[in-house]
Amino acid sequence: MRRDLQVRVATPEDLEWVHELRHRVYARELGQHGPDPSGRLRDGLDGDNVYLVAARGADRVGFVSLTPPWLGRYGLDKYLTRDELPLLNDSGLFEVRILTVEPRWRASAAAPLLMYAALRWIASRGGRQVVAMGRTELLDMYLAAGLRPVGRTVRSGAVTFEVLTGSVAELTRATMERYRTTLERLRSAVDWRLDMPFAPRPDGCEHGGASFTAIGTDFRSLGRRREVVAADVLDAWFPPAPGVRAALTEDPGWAARTSPPTGAEGLLAEIAASRGLPEETLAVGAGSSDLIFRAFGRWLTPESRVLLMDPGYGEYAHVTERVIGCRVDRFRLRREDGWRIDPARLAAVVGAEHYDLVVVVNPNNPTGRHAPAAELRAVIAAAPARTRWWIDEAYLGYVDLGESLAGLAATDPRVVVCTSLSKMYALSGMRAAYLVAEPVTAAQLRRWTPPWPVSLPAQLAAVAALRDPAYYSDRWLRTHELRRRLAADLAGVDGTLVVEEGVANFLSVTLPPGGPSAAQVVNECRTLDVYLRDLSPLSPEYEGRTVRVAVRDTAENARIVAAFRAALDVLRPRASASPPASLPEPVPAAGSAR
Repeated sequence: MRRDLQVRVATPEDLEWVHELRHRVYARELGQHGPDPSGRLRDGLDGDNVYLVAARGADRVGFVSLTPPWLGRYGLDKYLTRDELPLLNDSGLFEVRILTVEPRWRASAAAPLLMYAALRWIASRGGRQVVAMGRTELLDMYLAAGLRPVGRTVRSGAVTFEVLTGSVAELTRATMERYRTTLERLRSAVDWRLDMPFAPRPDGCEHGGASFTAIGTDFRSLGRRREVVAADVLDAWFPPAPGVRAALTEDPGWAARTSPPTGAEGLLAEIAASRGLPEETLAVGAGSSDLIFRAFGRWLTPESRVLLMDPGYGEYAHVTERVIGCRVDRFRLRREDGWRIDPARLAAVVGAEHYDLVVVVNPNNPTGRHAPAAELRAVIAAAPARTRWWIDEAYLGYVDLGESLAGLAATDPRVVVCTSLSKMYALSGMRAAYLVAEPVTAAQLRRWTPPWPVSLPAQLAAVAALRDPAYYSDRWLRTHELRRRLAADLAGVDGTLVVEEGVANFLSVTLPPGGPSAAQVVNECRTLDVYLRDLSPLSPEYEGRTVRVAVRDTAENARIVAAFRAALDVLRPRASASPPASLPEPVPAAGSAR
């Protein structure tokens, strides 16, 4: 099939056409601006915002402009103050402007395609909310697209605009429903030149683990695992303890065909003994995601208010926002603060609001920063009695298991600690995790746990792992050495890269502004069978420029460094045509969103 309709980030040549089309539509056709002798219309955001362009062969069809939050200013700032429109202070807000189509293409699919491309770009940069200006006479069209008025109008020249907003998730859903047939047809017909996939994942959540697509999810080419560097997931670089391997190989036929202890009684007893916890405070699951879905599904409703750290592990936003539909706020972690949780600021936010649940991943994934247990204890102690705290300690072994809040969770009904055995104990394939809560809460969750929640091989492996703390302590120390060496080698690739280590089994690399995007580097590394994680969808704080790298062994770390260097060598010559864009609304006539 011919793919003669192309969607791309505007090139320098495209921008000349953009300014000329803007003049024709907004100065001459709509009278929003006075004519300019140059025949071009520019504004103060040009050079900083992002334009997406649709083109058919040599003919440019239409464009949309996107303003990301990290610029610190929006087009709407010309008309309204931040006090008049507090929405502009939202760190996850992207502005969509001037979706414009050439007159002869206005009856085509160009407008919905640009709208969809903008939404995909915004989502790929962690955008959660959109703001736009829509012509008042087209308000019904904007409402049908999923946008809603905020109660403010502005006037620009001869045109009156309604200020509109909407969540990225809702707008994407509305766009896909309204234009489903068109988008399905375009999926195979469009030359998609943006750095994110045409369609989101079916569940709407961005997970790691793309490396398995190279190995093969049908398991017919498992030999490929030796060729692929899977640094896009945080699986341990080391094998599980010798006792684990012995338990799994002693009689694998028996372990595969035999039903496990119904309630994982032996595993519960081993966790209680190794962690010094009462058994009645424990519940187990097939990985932390199992426990998250089970517990949150019991505790939360669409009316619940939840506070998440931002950036933070994406599964929590997925479950609370997309699955349950809670009212979710973000506690912003800042790069300039070293991504640390400021306990005073967190205490103030939690004390001022009425949150049903606060989630803290500690050490944080993806920032890799650890908040001292004493600081969190103080914040929790001062928090309202109605607020429950979920503390995820999946990576705590890399810091100090003595920093766990499990002891507090065993006695305080407001606190639950969740611990995955996957990452620290090299058991990701086994799917085993546990949580700690005071006995009444733990009993309620056990009541809603199905029988045989953890497979027999997983129970055998987890028990054996917990019985060998010395082995894992040694591996965690070795992980720090490997991470430091990997960080130094990646920093040596290019002086413009910012490498941040953290305390766990991963680090991040931030690319310079104006260079290749994180998605482009990740995609280029995949051509060399090296899989890294683009952090952009998790938070706008990453500005589309940060890659997370899991620590691997010495040989695989060397491949990561080589692949990163090769990717930059390939991408830099075309860096000027790199980053993509964000979301708009339907325009059957002229440029309808300003």
